[in-house]
Amino acid sequence: MSGFASAVARFMDYLRDQRRVSPQTLRAYRKDLAQFGEYLAEERRDGEAPGPEGIDTLAVRGFVARLSRSGLGKSSIARKLSAVRSFLRHAVREGRLESSPAESIRAPRVPKALPRTMTVDEIFNLLDHIQGDGPAALRDRAILELLYGGGLRVSELVALDQDDLDLSALLVRVLGKGNKERLVPFGRKAGEALSRWLDRSRPLRAKGDEPQAVFLNLRGGRLSDRSVRRILDRRLRDAAIHARLSPHALRHSFATHLLGAGADLRSIQELLGHSSLSTTQRYTHVSTDALMKIYDKAHPRAQPKTKPGAE
Repeated sequence: MSGFASAVARFMDYLRDQRRVSPQTLRAYRKDLAQFGEYLAEERRDGEAPGPEGIDTLAVRGFVARLSRSGLGKSSIARKLSAVRSFLRHAVREGRLESSPAESIRAPRVPKALPRTMTVDEIFNLLDHIQGDGPAALRDRAILELLYGGGLRVSELVALDQDDLDLSALLVRVLGKGNKERLVPFGRKAGEALSRWLDRSRPLRAKGDEPQAVFLNLRGGRLSDRSVRRILDRRLRDAAIHARLSPHALRHSFATHLLGAGADLRSIQELLGHSSLSTTQRYTHVSTDALMKIYDKAHPRAQPKTKPGAE
């Protein structure tokens, strides 16, 4: 195994075992670094990508330039450069580099697009169209109720075990990014949907290899995040909601609807499990009118003065 390949393998182990990133994130890193390795190999006379010690700023800059000439979008270039930066920072932590040669290279400016959210009416329409008492209907309703009712990431949802749920207190213990644990409340509707699903899924658990998992496929195995995406696509079609939405849209909607109802950003940050408040702000987009109503209701200087003798 070459120096580059072995360094990538150690980095992948670090991401999986210490950072606990999702399998999708791991695949994305591996793919981006493989492309970087191919570029490095092409630029070398011996046709072999060097280890981190043989990578300099010119090599990283040349990789970014090639991506740009290929017509790749700015967001994709920024993602690939981020993967290279993370890889080289890990080499610094390992003591193989004194400093990262990628730190001085700027990523292309990517306009920040507001995440797509659903309106309250769309959420109600989506959930109300899930009818029936079969295992698929009960499971799908519980999934969507919890995604919206708790603002969970898909990876957090599919990793849940039954021990993580407290249906009497309406709380779920979630292991989020960076292996950070948090307690998230959810509503009565989500609690009822979960209770019905868990009761109905007992026969499935008897034939599966992970009976402790909260959400199962119809063969008894733990549900994957890709399956959750397919479930949402199907339920959106059933509700005649013609929009390309990922399960993350329910998380965005959770945050936006809470903020619109007067919740403060710090509380929403805790519920979402964000380490940075700026990340939470990107998840929440509320109309100016809604913000002004919150301000007028809450701020002391926004209250109308009481006229003498009016009381």
